[in-house]
Amino acid sequence: MKSKILSLAFLFLFTIVAQAQIDRSKQPEPGPAPTINLGKPYTFKLSNGLKVLVVENHKLPRVSASLRIDNPPHLEGDKAGLSGLISSMMGNGTTTIPKDEYNDEVDFLGARIGFGSSSAFASSLSKYFPRVLELMADGVKNPLLTQEELDAKRDQAIEGLKADEKNVGAAAGRVRSALAYGTNHPYGEFETKETYGNVTLEDVKKYHRDFFAAENAYLVVVGDVDAKDVKKLVKKEFQDWRKAAAPSVTYSDPNNVQYTQINFVDMSNAVQSEISVVNTTDLKMNDADYFPTLIANQILGGGGEGRLFLNLREDKAFTYGAYSSVGSNKYGKSLFRAGATVRNAVTDSAVVEFLNEINKIRNEKVSAEDLKNTKAKYVGRFVRALERPQTIANYALNIEIQNLPDDYYETYLQKIEAVTIDDVQQAAQKHFAAKNARVIVTGKGSEIAESLSNMRYDGKPLPIKFYDKNGKSVPKPDFNKAAPEGVTAKSVLQKYIDAIGGADKLSKVTSVLIVGEAKASGMTLGYELRKTSKKQFSQDIKMGGNSVSKQVVNKDKGYMMIQGQKRDMDANMLNGFVTESYPFYEMKFVDNANIKFEGIEKVDGKDAYKIKLNDSKSALYDVETGLKVKDLTKVSMGGQTMESGLSLGDYKEVGGIKFPFLYKQSQMGQTIETIVKEIKVNEGVSDADFN
Repeated sequence: MKSKILSLAFLFLFTIVAQAQIDRSKQPEPGPAPTINLGKPYTFKLSNGLKVLVVENHKLPRVSASLRIDNPPHLEGDKAGLSGLISSMMGNGTTTIPKDEYNDEVDFLGARIGFGSSSAFASSLSKYFPRVLELMADGVKNPLLTQEELDAKRDQAIEGLKADEKNVGAAAGRVRSALAYGTNHPYGEFETKETYGNVTLEDVKKYHRDFFAAENAYLVVVGDVDAKDVKKLVKKEFQDWRKAAAPSVTYSDPNNVQYTQINFVDMSNAVQSEISVVNTTDLKMNDADYFPTLIANQILGGGGEGRLFLNLREDKAFTYGAYSSVGSNKYGKSLFRAGATVRNAVTDSAVVEFLNEINKIRNEKVSAEDLKNTKAKYVGRFVRALERPQTIANYALNIEIQNLPDDYYETYLQKIEAVTIDDVQQAAQKHFAAKNARVIVTGKGSEIAESLSNMRYDGKPLPIKFYDKNGKSVPKPDFNKAAPEGVTAKSVLQKYIDAIGGADKLSKVTSVLIVGEAKASGMTLGYELRKTSKKQFSQDIKMGGNSVSKQVVNKDKGYMMIQGQKRDMDANMLNGFVTESYPFYEMKFVDNANIKFEGIEKVDGKDAYKIKLNDSKSALYDVETGLKVKDLTKVSMGGQTMESGLSLGDYKEVGGIKFPFLYKQSQMGQTIETIVKEIKVNEGVSDADFN
């Protein structure tokens, strides 16, 4: 007992002395960054060139195998889309196993097997791995490439292009790559209906022979396996894989523009503007300034705490989010990009703020606090990533493919810690362009082109050039065509009313019931719309017969219901739906002195008159036919006002009145297409539908 008391007394005395020697008024100096011991994967190489990395992890009875072929990028030219087609064709059977049998066996084993144009992936329970690896290897070496499959995948790809024709985000991305790299560069070319049509079955087979070979291939196996058993399996399944190097290819290196400029792409259906400030740069993972560049980008726009986000969203409320990114590429130039989707009304102001922030991080040193916090984020991410066995394999693969030193990741934290404030500024000056950046804006020319054309930055005019949605230079379009003599807002509405049946017939309509199907993301939803002349409106979207989204307005009250959650409409929302409730709302506006003619815009390549009905509602009417081709509604969400567009087409007559039987709407990067199946006039609707 006495010895225990003495021990406690000694411990107490030692603690007091130690505390007396610590000056708690000063923050402790950080210790040196620890060295990380990642462990080494088991590696071996087959005689055909395939290199294999195996990471054992026995926590769960699962295994994954990832194959990557490190081919240089190459041009596909007038057959652009070839690599995408072969990617979608592979995995649908082999020359030894029919398509249905192959897919059925994969499903029976509870496995996943997938293929890309230069990759493959498989995962399964460890007890089934030998057979799953065999199936994957068969798919790699002997894919079943048939004319029937090519035709089916080509049709799907062309349908995807059609769906993207009015997708502003898709057009913005296509033009961004085309302008930054040039269309004669692998990263700048893009697929068209014509290039897909040029691809033959022999092209597909030749691509597989040329580019799907073992010479530059790496196979990574992670999971509940014995490395030596994997070696036997891989030799058995892949030793006979063809050894061949991909054909050598050449193409011109992209250059940045000589001076900062706006490159504008007009899309009349755009309800917001897509902004990208871009420049190409030469950055590789083994460059001395790689880590300073990552940190500079993180401070500028790497996340919710980046300067772009804090400025354009938190301070200015221009957008939901503004970010930047910088790529690295061992084969050549990569891209720096800062971008956001912003409201039309603030497009020019947002461009200024992007340029301000890029210039600021180039010209002013970041604070010690910003640098410290950013380093801490990278350290946290790195440490968390080490908890995944796949990370070790990926790091080992990067060392092989990116020509990195063997201790690259073991000294990762030291490299992060060594970055200085001066390093960050020098990296930003080298990789983030200021005087030769492209500011690519894709948006609605009739609303934003004039303000962009008159922009000045740093006391100088900011030149503007115009391009179509395929990145081809075009003359400045006429965004605001004047109304022909005699054409007024009232005459446009009157022509529409006459075109669909005339005021006499429309005035006799007391209710309309529209039943259809809405298609989005591969799903088919039921659609029911009811309107009456008594300010009643009901729209119901159903899945499997059950309502998933519903809006109901009954005169001066309304509510929304989403997946069973009901919420009453506020006054602003209710007013918008009241306008929608009229079977033919043009009848209510035709004699309104406040309606305005706003110009002529292109809709699907044809001229259309734009009429502003009130502060939240506009519409476009075909110049030739008088029929309405688009409804535009402004909505407020999260403190921002946005315009939602609904395209109308395929008019058919019901009871002597023409109705659109096709509706299209773009939301969150996808197109929702509604096909009308049935329309009833003055029947099928009762007051009970609006309870």
